Amino acid sequence: MISERPAEVADRAVPGHWEGDLLLGTSSTCIATLVERHSRFVMLVKIPGRRTSTEVTTALAARIQQLPTELFRSLTWDQGKEMSEHAQFTVDTGVQVYFCDPRSPWQRGSNENTNGLLRQYFPKGKSMARFTQADLDAVAPSSTDDLDKPSAGRHHHKHSSKRCDDRLRPPAFGADLGRA
Repeated sequence: MISERPAEVADRAVPGHWEGDLLLGTSSTCIATLVERHSRFVMLVKIPGRRTSTEVTTALAARIQQLPTELFRSLTWDQGKEMSEHAQFTVDTGVQVYFCDPRSPWQRGSNENTNGLLRQYFPKGKSMARFTQADLDAVAPSSTDDLDKPSAGRHHHKHSSKRCDDRLRPPAFGADLGRA
């Protein structure tokens, strides 16, 4: 549970602690969103097929293993059944998974706010099947160079700052994302 997370996660002092969730499209399409708590770095992960626990944890494990181990220390998720295989995920990746309290999405505030911004490009109920991982990498930054630099409070009030809005704006195809 979230109450068992180390103090370094709560105070955002150490990079490598992430918050995650799914952006749902149609009933059979979704994208996993990961937000690093220290820097607010965003990664989007294509989930192939339906959102079963096996598909979600396999896709997340493959994506995070592309990062240096010191940049992925923990993952905080909501109570969704898509992470029911969290124990195997931890064995496979070495990343401890913590869960929010029931009906408490605000405990993953950075991720919830980021998902709110991303909804303008990935509306609920629209198919996300046509997007490749390369498309998703174009939406979120593809470099981890800034993961060791804290945001210094530039992301308050639902990521309302221009800097944060620009960070999440797709470079070329953003206007077309909402159309399926």
